Amino acid sequence: MAGIPFRVIQWSDIVATEHKGETGTAFWQTVQENGLRVRVVSYEAGYLADHWCAKGHIVHCLEGSFTSELATGERFELTAGMTYIVSDDMSSHRSETAQGVKLLIIDGDFLKTDTNA
Repeated sequence: MAGIPFRVIQWSDIVATEHKGETGTAFWQTVQENGLRVRVVSYEAGYLADHWCAKGHIVHCLEGSFTSELATGERFELTAGMTYIVSDDMSSHRSETAQGVKLLIIDGDFLKTDTNA
């Protein structure tokens, strides 16, 4: 991952993109740097992801609550102020929320697993 110079992000200036779930819609405000993606993501009430994700993330719940379901069947309820961390290819997961949620999600090259170690 290349160095990233100091940057201030004014999230109200970042246009949101719409991403349909199996049910409901997610709205992503995305900042992309070399090997790093930072997003503020809002899931509307009733959202359920339309796929299982194997990508690593740092996910911090800013407002509301959501459930992160793992492919193993385990379920974790996260509320405002809680965070989960997972590396690429460590636990397939998907999100759902009954009431809606706003998340800060950080992912990138630093979460890749080294399979040659």
